[in-house]
Parts: sequence; C-alpha cells; structure tokens
Amino acid sequence: MKKRIIYPVLAIVVLLSTVSFKSDFFEIAKQIEIFTTMFKELNMNYVDETNPAELMDTAIKAMLEDLDPYTKYWNEQDVEASKIRNAGEYTGIGASVKTIKDKIIIIEPYKGYPADKAGLKAGDEIIQIGDVKVLDFKDDAGELLKGASGTKVDISYKRQGEIKKTVLTREEIEVDAVPFYTLLDDNTGYIVLSKFNNKASSETIDALKALKAKGADKLILDLRGNPGGLLSEAINVTNIFVPKGELITTTKSIVKKYNKEYTTKRQPIDTQIPLVVLVNGRSASASEIVAGGIQDLDRGVVIGARSFGKGLVQRPKKLTYGTQLKITISRYYTPSGRCIQALDYWNRDKDNNAVRIDEQDFKAFKTKNGRTVFDGGGIQPDIEMETSKFSKITTALLRSDAIFGYGTKFFYSHQLKSAEDFKFTDSDYEDFKKFVRQGDYNFETETERSFKKSLNIAKREKLDKDIESSYNSLIASINASKQVALDTYKAEIVNLLTDEIIKRYFYREGLYNYYVKNNPEVAKSQEILSNKNKYSEILK
Repeated sequence: MKKRIIYPVLAIVVLLSTVSFKSDFFEIAKQIEIFTTMFKELNMNYVDETNPAELMDTAIKAMLEDLDPYTKYWNEQDVEASKIRNAGEYTGIGASVKTIKDKIIIIEPYKGYPADKAGLKAGDEIIQIGDVKVLDFKDDAGELLKGASGTKVDISYKRQGEIKKTVLTREEIEVDAVPFYTLLDDNTGYIVLSKFNNKASSETIDALKALKAKGADKLILDLRGNPGGLLSEAINVTNIFVPKGELITTTKSIVKKYNKEYTTKRQPIDTQIPLVVLVNGRSASASEIVAGGIQDLDRGVVIGARSFGKGLVQRPKKLTYGTQLKITISRYYTPSGRCIQALDYWNRDKDNNAVRIDEQDFKAFKTKNGRTVFDGGGIQPDIEMETSKFSKITTALLRSDAIFGYGTKFFYSHQLKSAEDFKFTDSDYEDFKKFVRQGDYNFETETERSFKKSLNIAKREKLDKDIESSYNSLIASINASKQVALDTYKAEIVNLLTDEIIKRYFYREGLYNYYVKNNPEVAKSQEILSNKNKYSEILK
C-alpha cells in the first residue's frame, strides 16, 4: 500500500498572490482546482510509484515554455545564482564552464584565479570533483565546484585524451563590469562594458575619468557580447553621457502599474565628448537600452550589427520555500518609441515558432534631431559592419561548438608568443573547414531541423520509405550549400575564430589589446571619430 503523500498545493496557490485580481480570476481558480484534483488522483492511482516533486517541476516548466524563454521558475540555487550575477562577486574557481549532460567543459579560465593557477585550460573536460565522478552525478555537477573561500578541491580532468589531476583552492571571485579600458594612439578612449551588474555605471565612470585624465577627447564604448543585466544600471550608464531628466526607456504592459518612464536622475559626466557605441547580435537587453538611448538622443554613433532584440522586462516574484518566478511583465521601448523586442512569442507560426517582424513591415521613428530610425527588434546601427554580423550558418557553428573546438585544436598545435604576430591565414581557414567536415560538429541549420522533424512524422505515419531518397537528396544539397556558406560568410567566421584563439594564449585582456590594433569595428570607430564633419553628418 502506498504512503499518503503531502501535495505541494501551496506552490500553486501562491501564484494567485502574484497576479492582479483580473476579470478572469474565476477561470484561474477553476483551472487550479482542476489541476489540484488531477494531481492528487494521478499520485494516488498511477500504476507505478510517482515522484510528486519531479512531476510538479515538469508541469511548471512545460507551462512556462509556452510563454517566452525568459519567464522561468527559479529554485533556491537559481535565486542565489541571480544574486551573484547582479552583485559581481562570488566564491568559486574563477572560470566559465559549460555543463553538457554528463560533462563539465572549461570554456574560459580567468587570469590569476584558481582554475588558471591550477593550470586548467579552455577545452579541459572535468571528469571528477573530489570523490564524485561527474558521469555518475545526476544533479548539476557544476555545483560541486562551489564552496567556501580557502577550501581545496581535488579535480581530475581530461586534456587531449590524457587524464590529469590538480588541486584547486577556491577564492572570492570579483566580476568586473568593465574588464578593460585603454587610451588609443589618437587620444580615443576605449572602454569595454561586458555586463550590467551593480558596478557597471561606477566602473564606467572611473574608466572614463581615468582616460580623460590621460588626454582622451573621443570615446568608444564597446557593448559587443554584453547580455545585459540591471535596468537601473543601463539608465545610469546612459546618464554618464546625457543630461539629467532625459527619457531613456519606457516599459509598457497590460498591467498598468508596470507602465513606467525611466529618465536620467544624475548630473552627467560628459555630454560633449564624441562617442561611438559598438554592438552586435549578442548585445542584448540593457545593452540595447543604452545603445537605443544614445542613438535616439543623437548623442553618439552606433556601429556594428543589429543587436539581439531582447526587449522583454522580467521581475522576480517570491514564491514559497525560497523559490521565485522570474516573470515577463512588460516590453522596453526606446526614447523614440521603438520596441526593442525582436520575436513575438504570443502570435506564433503554424510550427509554434516565435515570429520575427518582416523587414517590409518595419515602422519608421524619429530621433531627437529628426533622423529616421526603424524598429524590427534590436538596435540597427548607424554604420553596419559585415564582421559584426552573425549569419544563420555562423550561429549554427557557434551552437555546435565547432569554433570553440577548433580553438582548442589550434592551441595545442601552434606556438604563439605575441598576439600582435597573429593572423588567421587562408591556409588556417581551409584547415578549419576540414576540421568541421571531419569532426563531430554537426552545425545543423533551421532548415535541416525542419526536414528532420518532417521525416520523424513520416516515420510515425509509415511514409518514410516513400520519401527517404528525396530526403537524402535534400540533406545532401543542404550540406553542399553549407560548405559554400563557409566561404560566403568567411569574414564573420574568421573574426570569431580569431577571438577564440587569441583568448587561449593571452586571456581576455590580450584579446582586448588585440582589438585596439586589429579589430575592424574599432578601426572604423576611430575613423568616424577622427572626422568631425562625418561624425556630425551622421547625427544630423
């Protein structure tokens, strides 16, 4: 006989407290009651023993997946991780890691921190932490790397097929919002702002003041790859360059209390210094608020590629037992009225995919000076650079880790003493294409995924034999076109390969030093900033 189970009904009921008492309250109460009775009957009568916690976790995640990818349920560990991201400090090994099923891969060790001191390199696969084998650990093995500052942990890892061991001493890790800044030869200040934690504006101000003290009379603010963070810090960073009282972003929602206008509250640092903001397809959220504000107020020139288009505002709502619901409450709009959000998750296509606005449907808006800018999701730069773009084939390569994998191969087969001496040659690129062809890097495109989905449906309907030859021909054609695409989009792929390789030898600091002398976007920024007439003409 089964034991009686205490059902986590409170976890559901508490959701009622997080919503307004709308006209559909009865429907909400009705559906929760249906779910509660169904959940009870399932646990009491199912043929096998069930795990209520796992069932509930699955139910919650499935429900949220039907909304947008940013509305998420956070357990207690997720809540703590969020606090760490915003604070910019944590205790750990000082490395970016990626957990893939039963693997932990070192993505990037941070210079001078425990992982680096212990000799770990990007591409190393951690296979054992203390007495626990990663392969046998059912939960997130990455949690085993965390611990109190000063504590030691034995690590076994695999490198190029060889098993190695090391000992790590955990430390307090400080995550800089501004990991790099420098003065270029033409008195152009260059600041990299990599995240919007609670130190973003203060560190940017410190960097700007230091650069101006050295003679900086022009500035490049690099937001490429910045995934965003705190809204308040996005406003404060923009406020560095624009006067107090300027509208920077508006949030709009069907819930009236979330409709807000966010203006600058402080005295600026410098409203006159010529400014370029760099963005790309991985600049998102808070980065887009800054870039959009600077562009709409005609305060600076935006260079790069259209930003990611993440214009949905999330707010954490406390649930029971230390958990939270990170829920999308509104959308961001730039000062001119453009919506930053690129994908529509509420009006999906026939395959249930989020819809992107077609370019012919983009709406025109006016900047402060009367320049025409367009919506369509993300921030379209004033000057677009091919090397900043992410084509679908490049995105597929990144998703498959082909670029990361080749970075590992290159590191263990080439000596490189100086970043200044590095150039990714045509011969290197041919080697990369060969590496992709011969490796396990299946950089699958959206077209391939759609065809595979159709074939699986055909198999269920027992029609696969009739279409198999046609399917194989289509896949062969797609593979051939992908090889052609590797040449078509060579510039952007080489740019990413260069970034990955330079980091392996000289850390992120070395990459930024390489940028200031070799990066096309930085060079273009200097060109625009050094030509006052061209700079002014763009902003008219």
